[in-house]
Amino acid sequence: MRIATFNVNGIKARLPQLLDWLREAAPDVVALQEIKCVDAAFPAAEIEALGYNVATHGQKGFNGVALLSKRPLEDVCRGLPGDDADDQARWIEATVVGDTAAVRVCGMYLPNGNPAPGPKYDYKLAWMDRLEARAAALLAEEMPAVLIGDFNVIPQGEDCRDPAAWAADALFLPATRAAFRRVLWQGYTDALRLFEPEAEVYTFWDYQAGAWQKNNGIRIDHLLLTPQAADLVLDARVDRHVRGWEKPSDHVPVRIDLAA
Repeated sequence: MRIATFNVNGIKARLPQLLDWLREAAPDVVALQEIKCVDAAFPAAEIEALGYNVATHGQKGFNGVALLSKRPLEDVCRGLPGDDADDQARWIEATVVGDTAAVRVCGMYLPNGNPAPGPKYDYKLAWMDRLEARAAALLAEEMPAVLIGDFNVIPQGEDCRDPAAWAADALFLPATRAAFRRVLWQGYTDALRLFEPEAEVYTFWDYQAGAWQKNNGIRIDHLLLTPQAADLVLDARVDRHVRGWEKPSDHVPVRIDLAA
C-alpha cells in the first residue's frame, strides 16, 4: 500500500500538477493539505476519474484537508479531538483496508504558529497537545496507523539548510520541537529518516529568494508510524522533482510503501 502526503497549496491552482503526480506515482492513499476550499468546491470528479474515493474537510479560503484512496475510506472522522470550539479544518482520518492489513490514515495540517510568541503560537502548542493525546490513543489500539501531513515542524537542525535563519520561527522554536518529540517518543517511527538518514532531505522550498534553485529547504512534511505500521514499511521517499514542475506547490509529496 503506497501512502502519501502532499500540501498542494490550493487545490484549484494545483489540480493539473496533482493529477499528473497521481498518474505518475500511483499512490493508493493520499492525504492532502491546504485545499483552501469548501467541500462542495473540491474537484472530486477529476480525481475520482483516476479511480480514487474522496473525503474532504474543507474551509473557505484557507486550511482544508482531504483523503484520496483507491480503496474504500471507512470510519471517516473530521476534526482533531479535544476542542469542540476549534472550527479550523486541519484533521481528517479514516481506515483503509489493504490486501493483508487495515491501516488507520490520519492526515493533518498542523498550525504554522507565527508570529511567536502570540495567540497563533499558543494555538499551535495547544493543537500539538491534542495531537499527542490522539497519537497515544492510536497506539493503544495496537493497529497499523500513520500520522501524515504538513506538521509545520522542523524537528532538528539537519532538517533545514540554515538553522540560524529559523531560530526565532514558530516552526523551529524549542517548544515546538519538544512537542513534536513528545508525539514521536511515545513509540512512533519517523519513516523518512529510516531511508533518508542524511541531511539536506527537504520537503518545502519557499517561493522567495531563489530557495528552490539554492536548495534552501526545510523538512516539515512527515510520516510517523505506529510500531505495527513500522513493521510493514518497505520504503519512504520524497518526490523532490515535483517542485521543479510548472506552477508548483511550495511543498512536494512524501510517500511510504507498506506491506499491507
